[in-house]
Amino acid sequence: MTQLCVMDSSHEKWESVAAFAESCPWGAGKTLAHLMRSGTFKDWERVIAAFENKSPVGFCTLTEKDELDTKYSYCVFIGFLYVGEAHRGNRLSEKMIRKAIKYASTCGYKKVHIMSGEKGLYEKYGFEYIGDFETIYGNCEQLFVIDTEYKAGEPL
Repeated sequence: MTQLCVMDSSHEKWESVAAFAESCPWGAGKTLAHLMRSGTFKDWERVIAAFENKSPVGFCTLTEKDELDTKYSYCVFIGFLYVGEAHRGNRLSEKMIRKAIKYASTCGYKKVHIMSGEKGLYEKYGFEYIGDFETIYGNCEQLFVIDTEYKAGEPL
């Protein structure tokens, strides 16, 4: 059975998620592990992690900014979305996204954004395309938004 946890740095499984992120084959996992261990998350920012048999199998973050260049005012982002290969196809991404949106709603946020280079992926979860925007890495990616009031309590 899958367990989802909305975690801050005081959570007992924080380090196990950081270690999982660091060891995953996706390069961004190492970046997330560094951010988790360096204490850079704001008080309300969270890591949402999926666990199977008490071991992490996926994660995402909910933070003020993700890879969107700071010259843009959009805020609250789902980022670092990853599911281990052996656990794909079980809708864990959708479940973590839903959990992140619900948490954002409880924090008073009306909208949640996500950046992606993937076409057609996040629209199936109810996100709407806003446009292509410059990232902090100097490239352009698509920016999507979803209304937390509409989707927070409904299946994606």
